Amino acid sequence: MRRTFSLLPPLAALLLLTACGSEQAGTPGAGVASPGSGTAVTSPPVDGVRITSVYLPSASPSASPGSDGLSVHADPLPTAGSGVSAAYEVTNDGTEALTYTILFDFTTDAGEVMGNTDETVRSVGPGATVRGTVRLGTLSPGASRVTRVKVSRVTKVSAAEAPAASGACPPSGVRLTADDGDAAMGLRVVGLRLENCGTRDYSLDGYPLLELLDEDRSPVEGVRIVHGSGGISTGTGFDDPARPLVLEPGESALSGLMWRNTTGFGTAVDVPYVRVRAERGADPVTVTPHLDLGTTGKLAVRAWTRPPE
Repeated sequence: MRRTFSLLPPLAALLLLTACGSEQAGTPGAGVASPGSGTAVTSPPVDGVRITSVYLPSASPSASPGSDGLSVHADPLPTAGSGVSAAYEVTNDGTEALTYTILFDFTTDAGEVMGNTDETVRSVGPGATVRGTVRLGTLSPGASRVTRVKVSRVTKVSAAEAPAASGACPPSGVRLTADDGDAAMGLRVVGLRLENCGTRDYSLDGYPLLELLDEDRSPVEGVRIVHGSGGISTGTGFDDPARPLVLEPGESALSGLMWRNTTGFGTAVDVPYVRVRAERGADPVTVTPHLDLGTTGKLAVRAWTRPPE
């Protein structure tokens, strides 16, 4: 799961076991269920991810006689969360182990998104299938009823280059992650954090090294990467000069990416993946900030700096 450092709150990701009932066809990447039931879903996968069943709780407890004369009770809404959940499976048809990040949308019949959740499924081997469950958190009072769960977006990176899980320290001794970003008036900023989770000091001097990758994780051409703001926006701290840093164990450094997604003449460029090296020779980490660069053709990168006190 991607982590947010300062700009946006983290997305919730909770787990719940689901039950299965009668089969019902769904729209591509989506599952539909009836209240108080678990419903099996047959829908085509999205980049190897498929919803297999959806569970929607009843709005309130109810009872009705079953075929054996016993009462059958629909489950009431639980005290925590909305009670809406979906089971899914991830199948890796590639030739290397991949880590998947999946955005699930929880929608109404009309397609209105009432909430979404990111799930990260790590190290799915070639030809392997991994199953999991995803649950929608608590909805705002008066929110429309959720009836569908949809696979909205899938990103997948080499398991060897995926950001380390929270609490895990890579063999390099440093953990590099990206946040969910911030946007205002066409200006986009994504933060990078480098944490020394090892046992030795770690030295930095300059800017992270970036490779921009397309959906097939091939290099993106035609984008100029500039150190500093590059005139994109002032007063952001991106023009602060690079200074040598020594991170002791437990300390962190911050950098960032900045761009405008304005569109003019030319072809708009979207960059779903960025391969980042903290410095020359460092192990690469591939993050998924989804850079919608428009037609500007320019991406600004900030020097490594210490977090504000």
